[in-house]
Amino acid sequence: SLFILHYTRQSMRLPFFALFAALPASFTSAFNVNSNSRRTYRNLPQTRPKAVSIPLEKNSPAQTSSEADTVSKRDNWVYNLDYDAFAKDVSDLGKKLLKETNEDDVEHLKKILGWRDAAAIIGITSMWMAPNPITVAALSTWTYASWTMIAHHTCHGGYNRVNAGKYNSRGFALGSILRRVSDWCDWMLPEAWNIEHNRLHHYHLGESLDPDLVERNLEFLRSSDTPMPAKYAQVAALMPIWKWFYYAPNTFKELQIAKYKSEGKNLPAAFNAEEAVTLKSLFSPQSEGEKAMSEVVKPIDFVAKVLSPFILSRLLLLPAPLLLIPGIRGTLFAHAIVNLLLAEMITNIHGFITIVTNHAGEDLYKFDDEVKPKTGSFYVRQVVSSVNYAAGTDPIDFSHGWLNYQIEHHVWPDLSMLQYQRGAPQLKAICEKHGVPYIQENVFERKTTRVRGKFRLNIC
Repeated sequence: SLFILHYTRQSMRLPFFALFAALPASFTSAFNVNSNSRRTYRNLPQTRPKAVSIPLEKNSPAQTSSEADTVSKRDNWVYNLDYDAFAKDVSDLGKKLLKETNEDDVEHLKKILGWRDAAAIIGITSMWMAPNPITVAALSTWTYASWTMIAHHTCHGGYNRVNAGKYNSRGFALGSILRRVSDWCDWMLPEAWNIEHNRLHHYHLGESLDPDLVERNLEFLRSSDTPMPAKYAQVAALMPIWKWFYYAPNTFKELQIAKYKSEGKNLPAAFNAEEAVTLKSLFSPQSEGEKAMSEVVKPIDFVAKVLSPFILSRLLLLPAPLLLIPGIRGTLFAHAIVNLLLAEMITNIHGFITIVTNHAGEDLYKFDDEVKPKTGSFYVRQVVSSVNYAAGTDPIDFSHGWLNYQIEHHVWPDLSMLQYQRGAPQLKAICEKHGVPYIQENVFERKTTRVRGKFRLNIC
């Protein structure tokens, strides 16, 4: 089912592609930009470590006799948390999981690779057939698993401490088109994704420097005079194409910004680093800011370096041998192209379903400043701004792309898939011990009951 988000500029945070929530009641308020609807927020006392601040109702008095009087029961845990003790428990568990990483993790990786490769074989060997759900699902699973499970954990260094062959962050899919195609070929340039995701998103989760802040990225849509049904149609059209239309150019933007800084070059005066870029704004810039963006994220470079390797290798060269079959070559090739394109759309939708609510929901927090990594406040932020799904077995975890361990992954980004599976129950117990909210729900239940586009603005 489609997801409709209730947009309130001050309180919402989730990745750009998290654009829907299956709640018809939110239809009339979606993309709302009425500034009068804003809630006011108040900082926590300065005398104790801060993880979050508590949102106050608009009409709350400016002064109260007690800080606790202004806090909802759901947020009282903030005042009682011993950040140092929590940090020690979380850090100790992380060290234990790292120490226990061994050949079992390599064998587990091989198992997941086997499942991924089986999907690839089924999809590739049957893509000549008339478009059908088995072929499309297999091809989609191949792409999805390659990104969310294999590349994701490899690029974070989850297998750097063991002998896992090429599955090491120091070189995986990097350095050449050949490595990219053979290791992990997707719409995103791996070097760019490493910066956008591994650095910025992970170490600025929910902050202004998080590149996946939707209230900023969708400003153009919220502020437009487009009729509401047209906005829904526009968002629905983005859902199966977000990886190449939005995500790929934005990851490349972060790589270009990093290059400018490393070379000591000044960005164009009108350039806004926080402004999202899409394929449309890149190739048809209208404002001065979009024109400046095109100077930094050069369209020709973007197509040549980012999109072309995937288009050529996956959509043209892969089915090309079918053109050698006389008589029916055209039909078989056309079937393959359609199957591949449908698989890409399904992969985007699959990614949407498993990613959308990882960092979205009215029960999650966002932040307006930064904290030092591996501190109590940092660990708290990762937990209270993330959501887990059902987990615990390889089939369930595979179907979620291992994105069902989002809390553990943000607390310890460089663990293997097996260690997330083992560590999740232990981290959950630590959170329960210290009273830190640890949210775990069925992915379908969460997307239909929790994601209303209302988010709690908080400060660390």
